[in-house]
Amino acid sequence: MNKNAHPAVTFSEALTFWLKLGFISFGGPAGQIAIMHRVLVDEKKWIEEQRFLHALNFCMLLPGPEAQKLATYVGWLLHGTRGGLAAGILFVLPGALVMLALSALYALGRGIPAVEGALFGIKAAVLVIVVEALLRIGRRALKTRLLIGVAGAAFLGIFFLGLPFPLIVLAAGLAGFFLAEARAGEAAPPVSGRWRHAAIAAAAGLALWWAPVAAVVLLLGPGHVLADIGLFFSKLAVVSFGGAYALLAYMAQQAVETYHWMSAPEMVDGLGLAETTPGPLILVTQFVGFLAAYRDAAPFSPVAAGVIGSALTTWVTFVPAMLLIFAGAPFVEQLRANQRLSGALAAITAAVVGVILNLTVWFALHVLFGQVEEVHAGPLRWYAFDPFALDLKVAALALLAAALAFGLHRGLVELVLIMAALGIAIRLLLPL
Repeated sequence: MNKNAHPAVTFSEALTFWLKLGFISFGGPAGQIAIMHRVLVDEKKWIEEQRFLHALNFCMLLPGPEAQKLATYVGWLLHGTRGGLAAGILFVLPGALVMLALSALYALGRGIPAVEGALFGIKAAVLVIVVEALLRIGRRALKTRLLIGVAGAAFLGIFFLGLPFPLIVLAAGLAGFFLAEARAGEAAPPVSGRWRHAAIAAAAGLALWWAPVAAVVLLLGPGHVLADIGLFFSKLAVVSFGGAYALLAYMAQQAVETYHWMSAPEMVDGLGLAETTPGPLILVTQFVGFLAAYRDAAPFSPVAAGVIGSALTTWVTFVPAMLLIFAGAPFVEQLRANQRLSGALAAITAAVVGVILNLTVWFALHVLFGQVEEVHAGPLRWYAFDPFALDLKVAALALLAAALAFGLHRGLVELVLIMAALGIAIRLLLPL
């Protein structure tokens, strides 16, 4: 157990809370972090306000889902490695099991009117949810002209030039790092043995992370879909700055246009299903992994392949985030005081706004117009569509969803459920 552990909190008490949190953590990272703050800081007083905020800043510097990283860090702070493992795993596990069930229902329920109708309505909700995320993150992130410029450059780079998301993140981070003022705040004394702790955590985490990927490559070959899943989502895990919405733009285009695992409307369906489950929104990756393996199942049955693909995706998505927390936790106070790292984070967050704008436009075109063609002219890329092909039913549902979200301030889960019910009604009463 680390020296900062709180012996007054028993492991069984903490375990009960982490399990409960895994089932009630709806509302995306903002809602999940708010729940942890209310319970851990205000009600149970297991961690001080200042330390909680320091931990949150540290988690935002790293790739991966912020709320899961924060739970892992607080678990480590309270009960060392076993506490961090319990918190990180239980935060994800309930939602992952729900998402697995929804993915299987999606794959097996195609053609059933109620299922098709629900998915039809969810598309409209997803479009509004992404717009809402764009506005929320933009208001928080774009505080200077420089950051607005970074966001604009990121949008132009990914939308018109097709630049890869990892390159955009790297360029923004470097720009923010070198343009930030080189001043340091007050840092706490370094934790003794922190380098040894980091080395052990890194070695163990890397071995756990890559073991299933290596097994798939050795047993099934490097060209198998499960090998592609393991390698692609491992790469995704280390560039997943800015939360799930930023990641979706890159993941959707790769899954749809490069690997051909699914169609653009199916990607929208997956995000809608992820919005209805507890746990990190990045669990939408599990949906992609399930469908990719389900549709290229040999030598397994489709459902067995889907379950394996889903499990592998979840493993390589969340193990790297926990690895970074365990390796970096002893350095949290020193990292907090580094202004250059804070500058890099601010620039990355600004670039994420541009990436989410790209995702918003991409989703809107595919949801509202159906047939969208990617057009290239030299280094430039854009999307061509027929403006007269507007789907009036989806457009009407999207306007209603916008009224519910922005006018009546309905929650995300409630919004998805209402639109799913309306979609079912439309599907049963009117032909799609």
